[in-house]
Amino acid sequence: MLKMPDPGLYRTTKAYPGHEEAIPADALVFVGVKNNGGLPFVVRPGANRQNRWFWGDPTIPLRAVNWAETLVQIPPEGFYTLPEELNFEGGGRWLKGAIVQLGYSGEGKGILFIAEQHAGEERNLLLFSDHGRVIEDGLLHRLVWAPILPMAKDEEAE
Repeated sequence: MLKMPDPGLYRTTKAYPGHEEAIPADALVFVGVKNNGGLPFVVRPGANRQNRWFWGDPTIPLRAVNWAETLVQIPPEGFYTLPEELNFEGGGRWLKGAIVQLGYSGEGKGILFIAEQHAGEERNLLLFSDHGRVIEDGLLHRLVWAPILPMAKDEEAE
């Protein structure tokens, strides 16, 4: 049996043969399987809301095993903590342990958005800017998952 990639986020290193325009090299893609089973599929991102990509149609059946082997798996979007302090050219720094949101560019490069607590905000919230900082893959794979409880709009925390 042929080994296909696990569902998740990937960066392409080569264009998908026969679909070079839809799935070029150096692109963010999602590999998944439809709920009713069948072949795995690959899809490019659609809309981006709150620093997260949302996927849609059309999906392309993933039949090119040799091409699938060239995909680079990347961590899921979500919330993480920094494993080390980050110092930026021109000044500024983010401290080790800071809460960040991981998102991606359309090219599959990791982007971090720092958690902010705004003075004067009545609610006890952390906010994330829509402008982040691109990071290298070395840091991308060292981020520490931060399990943040997702809440529906009308739910209350217990």
